[in-house]
Amino acid sequence: MSSLLKQRVRFAPYLDRVKSATELIPLFRSGQSLGWSGFTGVGAPKVVPQALADHVERNQLQGKLRFDLFVGASAGPEESRWAELDMIARRSPHQVGKPIASAINQGRIQFFDKHLSMFPQDLTYGFYSRNKPIGSPILDYAIIEATAIKEDGSIVPGPSVGASPEFVSVADKVIVEVNTATHSFEGIHDIDMPINPPHRPPYPYLSVDHRCGVDSIPVDPSKVVAIVESTQHDKVPLNHPADEASRAIASHLIEFLEHEVAVGRLPKNLHPLQSGIGNIANAVIEGLSSASFHNLTVWTEVLQDSFLDLFENGSLEYATATSIRLTEPGFERFFNNWDEFSQKLCLRSQVVSNNPEMIRRLGVIAMNTPVEVDIYAHANSTNVSGSRMLNGLGGSADFLRNAKLSIMHTPSARPSKTDPTGISTIVPMVSHVDQTEHDLDVVVTDQGLADLRGLSPTERAREIIQHCAHPEYKPILIDYLERSEFYARKNKCMHEPHMLKNAHKFHINLAEKGTMKVESWD
Repeated sequence: MSSLLKQRVRFAPYLDRVKSATELIPLFRSGQSLGWSGFTGVGAPKVVPQALADHVERNQLQGKLRFDLFVGASAGPEESRWAELDMIARRSPHQVGKPIASAINQGRIQFFDKHLSMFPQDLTYGFYSRNKPIGSPILDYAIIEATAIKEDGSIVPGPSVGASPEFVSVADKVIVEVNTATHSFEGIHDIDMPINPPHRPPYPYLSVDHRCGVDSIPVDPSKVVAIVESTQHDKVPLNHPADEASRAIASHLIEFLEHEVAVGRLPKNLHPLQSGIGNIANAVIEGLSSASFHNLTVWTEVLQDSFLDLFENGSLEYATATSIRLTEPGFERFFNNWDEFSQKLCLRSQVVSNNPEMIRRLGVIAMNTPVEVDIYAHANSTNVSGSRMLNGLGGSADFLRNAKLSIMHTPSARPSKTDPTGISTIVPMVSHVDQTEHDLDVVVTDQGLADLRGLSPTERAREIIQHCAHPEYKPILIDYLERSEFYARKNKCMHEPHMLKNAHKFHINLAEKGTMKVESWD
């Protein structure tokens, strides 16, 4: 037991429960339900999952020691290794990593994709434990990474909160990994524990910096069966630098926001911002850091490295999230400026960061990246060509359905090995619907921006094709729309014209010929 662990664990009875991860292996049996802390690759347990994976590999137990695994969103590389070793039977609600996505698409993992605001509460309702014997706990074990434990035994999380409060509340037993390799995050969290209907009070927050004052996760000390010391840092891959398309998208979007300010539909400091993760999201935030906006606020689920620029140059006044997904240089920069940055940041439970009513109450501006968008503004965020799961829905629909401004940004074409232009992200009909036409206000690509507010479907289609489609796909999409309108006019179904036999021909053509460039609709 290190001296630093003794300093971090301030509840003395827990020091008698300090164990190595290998000592805990006999606790785990195939078929158990586990809840891990973590959200978008940070704050997940590392030592215990690795010890279990080593045990499976060493004893050739692949496919014989399998668990139902729940994480607030994605964990780190540990869940990819578990997928490679066939240790995951069921998984929800979001994942990242080629091995786990591959196992889902091969049918080896049963994956349930759910809105991130709804997943933790549905877990506490018992929705995911319906087939267990009556009286069984919802979770057998919650494995939670902490950066400190307070005098009352409560858990101080690290760089994410996610669904940890709910996991702790419904787990039969709790294992706490205290990470002494990182700074203690004490004081940066605001925790709401679950209260089930019908007597659930409203969340009280009226601004992004409003807090309830509970900064650790309460836990019954009798449930905590082990404390394990961790000395491993989170491993977040470096961000890709913004490319020409991403910078063009950011430029179009910033011009649009400046126009909204000029005409009085937004204040000069905008409204609280939400941004997804990835190359385009980073480019947009980088663009904001050099734009004319000041005193910005953020209400989002994940903060990336690019937000640190806004903190440093004074543009960002305050940010709320459930996770700070920083690279190694990003964390180093964050800790070097801890006294300044920690005063401008709050990490909340994901049921609050992604809460639909809070998003609507604060008038959030939501910006997310889809797989594809169709001409009527339905969006697909999850399934390539309708069936191949990527990562999951995440929180995009939580925000897009409830935001004051719902924006989706994507390159007009994505690289392809079989077509030099690439795959069009603007299609006649999306192959899978995650966000409906009723939810989106703005679509923006490197080609331009389509403001869809107040437009009928056929008006939206022309805006999207004209401003967002790649030049090589634009005439094909116009041809599809005009043929659909001709057919619909004859059949008196003009509200949202489609040729059903051709609606997915972009995708069929891609599968059969390696390109979405349809040569004939006949």
